[in-house]
Amino acid sequence: MPTDLELQIKTLPNSPGVYQYFDKEDTIIYVGKAKNLKKRVSSYFTKNHEYGKTRVLVKKIVKIEHIVVDTETDALLLENNLIKKYQPRYNVLLKDDKSYPWICIKKERFPRIFITRRVIKDGSEYFGPYTSVKTVHNLLDLIKQLYPLRTCNYDLSEPKIQSGKYKVCLEYHLKNCKGPCEAYQDEDSYVSNVRAIRNIIKGNFKESLESLHNIMMDYAADMNFEEAQRIKDKLDSLKNYQAKSTIVNPSINNVDVFSIISDETHGYANFFKIMNGAIVQSYTTEIKKKLDESDKELLELFIVETRQRFNSLSREVYVPFELDLGEKIKVTVPKLGDKKRIVDLSLRNAKYYRQEQFKQIKIVDPDRHTKRIMAQMQKDLRLSQEPRHIECFDNSNIQGTNPVAACVVFKDGKPSKKDYRHFNIKTVEGPDDFASMEEVVFRRYKRLLEEDKPLPQLIVIDGGKGQLSSALKSLDVLGLRGKIAIIGIAKRLEEIYYPGDSVPLYLDKKSESLKIIQYLRNEAHRFGITFHRNKRSKSAIQSELEQIPDVGKQTITNLLRKFKSAKRVKSATLEELIEVVGNARAKKVFDYFNTEKLK
Repeated sequence: MPTDLELQIKTLPNSPGVYQYFDKEDTIIYVGKAKNLKKRVSSYFTKNHEYGKTRVLVKKIVKIEHIVVDTETDALLLENNLIKKYQPRYNVLLKDDKSYPWICIKKERFPRIFITRRVIKDGSEYFGPYTSVKTVHNLLDLIKQLYPLRTCNYDLSEPKIQSGKYKVCLEYHLKNCKGPCEAYQDEDSYVSNVRAIRNIIKGNFKESLESLHNIMMDYAADMNFEEAQRIKDKLDSLKNYQAKSTIVNPSINNVDVFSIISDETHGYANFFKIMNGAIVQSYTTEIKKKLDESDKELLELFIVETRQRFNSLSREVYVPFELDLGEKIKVTVPKLGDKKRIVDLSLRNAKYYRQEQFKQIKIVDPDRHTKRIMAQMQKDLRLSQEPRHIECFDNSNIQGTNPVAACVVFKDGKPSKKDYRHFNIKTVEGPDDFASMEEVVFRRYKRLLEEDKPLPQLIVIDGGKGQLSSALKSLDVLGLRGKIAIIGIAKRLEEIYYPGDSVPLYLDKKSESLKIIQYLRNEAHRFGITFHRNKRSKSAIQSELEQIPDVGKQTITNLLRKFKSAKRVKSATLEELIEVVGNARAKKVFDYFNTEKLK
């Protein structure tokens, strides 16, 4: 007998709609939309979900309810409203918009224009919401400079003005208001200014630019150059504001632009409102993933939520990839030209926002920063677990002398210098990088196993397929093959090699995963080279002193401990040498170096 849940799935319609998942407490834990309800809901129970939270969600589902709608657009809107209403645990929830500012043109005689955070349905016009208070103030300052408006809250009805109830205030004398309260400005003139202001707020500058230019020319024709200059200053201010907000092509009008980038845990989405070729609104936000949602899923949710929030009625949207937004909205994926540049600009804003978030997180929440980096490395390098502990090996031998190797250790993506180790190559004669790598990898992990110390999640070998194969031999002998992930990185093109795979992986040159691997490799190289140089220089010093006949290692050690270098031993007096090693040995050392000088 099928279970209740199986029956609910089997009887779902093949129609667009919204589905809701309930847990055993009869609480909605997830809301989703679908073109085909039966097909979409069934996929949750027939797929093997890689993402852990999705597996947990599916286990918790005990009941499914659905709502059939006419179109995909209706499904999008309904899904968004249900998510906001019930805030299910496994749904992405975008931030609320209660605190965003609006520009209000008040419904009254001689309308006031001001900033507000409260939208009252009294017939007034509201423009926004804006994501930046600074943007609103800059726009209102420009409006105030171009068109003097009243700021008082008097009831300027015709009878009250005619009765002389009001007197002009300081704003009139400062020329910020033309005094409609005493009938110094008629209603038609005032309404004409409001109409021009409405166009500026909407991003349509053409009418105001033409009007101001005509007024300026009229003043100039009448030889009133002072007033003409005043209007020219206003014209320049408007042109300057327009220049700051214009994109490329003024013919692009009433379009919404959306883009998104994401990592393992979050998406970063940007929105532009384009009017007459100008950005009149911009908004960027971070979206926390709940069930490893794709960029497509996140962007669809962001578009519906943002268009509702900003009251957008645009019939066309520009996006970086194909989306399902229903029949009422035209979706354009630009490939070149000005439209493509606008989408690229939107993507750039999303990327900058992401970088800023990363910098803030690094300071405020280093644990989240580390977790994100580790999750990204796990994904990029195709690992079964996060590489919290990484070890990197590098061989150093110059012209075949003093072969040594270095092992550097990174924990949580950062160097753990106390765990760095040097190796003198013991079993290999001459410069043989492959055999040297085999030796040091064997010695390193044999010791860790013997001492019962934690093994790394990832081993990085500085070199290509040859060095990687050598390291693998040692892991095979120790029985660690398959228990520790291992990769090789070749220097020339930064290819990453995997065991048994002849085709290398190429990571994006800007990826954080590649940067950490390069940092590991460079640190191993620096650490190995430093050890190699020290060993070479010590060897050179000792070899020179060892040439002295009948002088043993202990004598050489005593001399170096006192004089620090062979050069100082050479220049020492007989008396100084006697103090350190006694008469007989001092005379042998002194005679050897001074005989050399006389030759």
